[in-house]
Amino acid sequence: MTFTYTPAPESRAVVDIASSYGLFIDGEFREASDGKVFKTVSPSTEEVLSEVAQANEADVDAAVKAARKAFEKWSALPGSERAKYLFRIARIIQERSRELAVLETLDNGKPIKETRDADLPLVAAHFFYYAGWADKLEHAGFGANPRPLGVAGQVIPWNFPLLMLAWKIAPALAAGNTVVLKPAETTPLSALFFADICRRAGLPKGVVNILTGDGSTGAALVAHEGIDKVAFTGSTAVGKAIARTVAGTDKKLTLELGGKGANIVFDDAPIDQTVEGIVNGIFFNQGQVCCAGSRLLVQESVQDELLDALKRRMSTLRVGDPLDKNTDVGAINSAEQLARITALADSGVTEGAERWAPACELPSNGYWFAPTLFTNVTQAHRIAREEIFGPVLSVLTFRTPAEAVAKANNSEYGLSAGIWTEKGSRMLAVASKLRAGVVWANTFNKFDPTSPFGGYKESGFGREGGRHGLEAYLDV
Repeated sequence: MTFTYTPAPESRAVVDIASSYGLFIDGEFREASDGKVFKTVSPSTEEVLSEVAQANEADVDAAVKAARKAFEKWSALPGSERAKYLFRIARIIQERSRELAVLETLDNGKPIKETRDADLPLVAAHFFYYAGWADKLEHAGFGANPRPLGVAGQVIPWNFPLLMLAWKIAPALAAGNTVVLKPAETTPLSALFFADICRRAGLPKGVVNILTGDGSTGAALVAHEGIDKVAFTGSTAVGKAIARTVAGTDKKLTLELGGKGANIVFDDAPIDQTVEGIVNGIFFNQGQVCCAGSRLLVQESVQDELLDALKRRMSTLRVGDPLDKNTDVGAINSAEQLARITALADSGVTEGAERWAPACELPSNGYWFAPTLFTNVTQAHRIAREEIFGPVLSVLTFRTPAEAVAKANNSEYGLSAGIWTEKGSRMLAVASKLRAGVVWANTFNKFDPTSPFGGYKESGFGREGGRHGLEAYLDV
């Protein structure tokens, strides 16, 4: 018997989206100094959601000055007082999580079950976690009297807008810094919603400032001489440009950049559990994840069995309306990103790899790409070397653990990896040889605010999350 799913849409009515939004500077919303605006659209429908202010250099200067002014009093507060504000923010996020989940899905395109069940709980958890650290900084292992750096300029990506905001803002505030944050141009709405949460929590004016805009806004923020610390999550190319800008200054810098994660499957791995991990590793958030397991390394003896099971599982994935609670794969974030994914996937076919995708009907409006699998892939193929940032999985094979490690490490990136085996000794032996910032064992894409995250090589440097995440915001 074949079962069908009745549509189960989440209501858009739970969140109010204003027709226009200004910049959040010194505790108030205001228009851009030159009046410029841009539109943010829903990736699943191409519907214009709102009009948002485009910050320029004058606006960046105003925000940095507001943060500098607020820093004196905010940094002087006892840690226990700063913690109260962070706790309030965390509780308000929990109380309004349904609104935020719908807003994030509309603006980003990811399925509502991901924003509801993964993103929002983690966002609140990060603020709760760092609230607990605010009065214990001297016990964090960074000296007896750690001091905040000052004003942090933070630039975040579009794939996890609210979660990346939490990763950046929570430790910065706990450590006593003030913040100027620029969300991605295509996903500004949840950051602006968060600005209102800061007001409702009674956060002092100027402690958090939100500047919306394109790359020029981020470049002006990074280059501003009033910034003491720069934190960036995004592409490796932009990260290199930021590093060049910051070079020769006193600004502290952390970069969390691209990845090409290897998911290694040994012949003793439990097939069904492994398939679920592979699917979660590459199709979660449409593969738009820096630590996605986009390279599947399979031991030759189980390749056929695993690929058969994987194709069966991929055929059950539901692609469509992100607000439908049954949807597994939502919309690609933008037309630009869809074009990049399409071009790289086409290059895989041109270079001789074998392409497979399950039969699925894609919506006529919006930006969509079917879950895709490539076999007969070599390490020379672009799809095995370049970050696609989409729902595209490249399959390579290996015979020995040494070959698996060599192929996994044969990448300019070093952000994540996964190992699937029933042998603990093999798991530990392989993990110790992988040049990746996080290595998952018999799971993938598992995050916790207490655990540090970051990469090697062209995946960046510095760590976010956990006790380690405090160090980037302290003068130690």
